[in-house]
Amino acid sequence: MGAEREQQVSRELDALAAARVVGLSFRVHDDGFSDAVLVVLGHGTEQNAASAAPVYQHAAELRRRKIFGGVREAFWKQEPQIKQVLSEISAPRVFIAPLFISEGYFAGQVIPRELGLAENAKHGPPGASILYCLYCQPVGTHDSMRGIILSRAREVVARFPFPRAPEARDTTLFIAGHGTEKDANSRQVVERQAELIRAANFYAAVHAIFLEEAPYIADCYGLAQTRNLVVVPFFISDGLHTQEDIPVRLGESERVVRQRLDAGQPPWRNPTERNGCRVWYAPAVGTEPHLADVILERVREAARMEDRGEATG
Repeated sequence: MGAEREQQVSRELDALAAARVVGLSFRVHDDGFSDAVLVVLGHGTEQNAASAAPVYQHAAELRRRKIFGGVREAFWKQEPQIKQVLSEISAPRVFIAPLFISEGYFAGQVIPRELGLAENAKHGPPGASILYCLYCQPVGTHDSMRGIILSRAREVVARFPFPRAPEARDTTLFIAGHGTEKDANSRQVVERQAELIRAANFYAAVHAIFLEEAPYIADCYGLAQTRNLVVVPFFISDGLHTQEDIPVRLGESERVVRQRLDAGQPPWRNPTERNGCRVWYAPAVGTEPHLADVILERVREAARMEDRGEATG
């Protein structure tokens, strides 16, 4: 690849990773949601307090923009729980935006069913003072997540360029997902993002890897076509999987990972030499600031479906 093409690739990466994602916010500029309450819904867990951080982060940003009549945080497996939050809301419309990677078992089946939205999406759950309750698609399945993944990949290399930042053409990008044989959607959403980025021919190669399915996280070294590897975890929070499981499976010892976390340090040092490769490990996509724009886009889509009378749970 010549210098001219190299510069073009760099410009295109920047456009996808920044301007294009930011552009979502410009399409959500009206005040058509002033009568509505937005509920940003996370999975939640009592085992790791950090897992809730993206929900509070993006809810705070959307509250700051004053687009909605109100913005609330809610979770499925920790306080404040979604059913309790909905029971406290009195509003003509409520949009529930699941901050999930895929429309898998919880986001696609359990939560809509337990909230009574699977059969009747347009009416609020029993006991709630809500006329319309619209359940949005999960953020992780939106095609614009490609830009957020690229942003994460570019940022981590730019922040830790030692000894120098490699070009994208000399780098293999890995998108690390959870994966589960219980639900094919968990895998497909990661593969979809890998496909979108691969088609743009920015990187030497792009692969999806998984914690619980093949190809596994540790398989990245055998799949890599370059010495430089960038691993972007396609997870919402920097919780147990991204802070402990993936670094260990990339080759760091559990003891070192735990020591670093206990000292308030990142679990992976960028870049780290492993198996003849230089490996950069990015933060989870769920804490990327522009994810708030993806949430807004999902709300707009749900509103358009409501207008057409197509709302579904």
